[in-house]
Amino acid sequence: MQLWRYNGSPLFTKEEIVKHRNSRQDAIREIIRGKSIKTQRALVDELKAMGFNCTQATVSRDISDMGLRKLPEGVYVLSEDLHLQRMLSEFVNEVMRAENLLLVKCNPGTASGVAAAIDAAGLAHALGSVSGDDTVLVVVESSSYAIQLKALIEKLVNGA
Repeated sequence: MQLWRYNGSPLFTKEEIVKHRNSRQDAIREIIRGKSIKTQRALVDELKAMGFNCTQATVSRDISDMGLRKLPEGVYVLSEDLHLQRMLSEFVNEVMRAENLLLVKCNPGTASGVAAAIDAAGLAHALGSVSGDDTVLVVVESSSYAIQLKALIEKLVNGA
């Protein structure tokens, strides 16, 4: 078994390093979807607050590996959320929450496309959606997750 040094730490197996990287990248997804992050330094600080000891160089590699992009407003977004962001910013007028349900008001005739984009993005804790002509109903696991998902959708609608 070959051992590797990781960030000046004791030796680890390659599997342990990959597991740590995957955990860190999952945390990055959570941070990017939950907050408006504009700099690598801000992302490093958020990761450190979550217990990850990493450098800006590590975060830079993660950004590249994950295909993160910046919106014109300077906010990082996940590449898989770009289609969702385009659909939401172009067609969504309002987002409302009732307990664990989100009601997304859209331009007439666009709700099915918005619902498909929401479903395709694989958003954590979103169980599924149903659409009409100008309204999408998103079912979320719980009220607390619905609050987070509403904030994410509003962030993507506004591009901020």
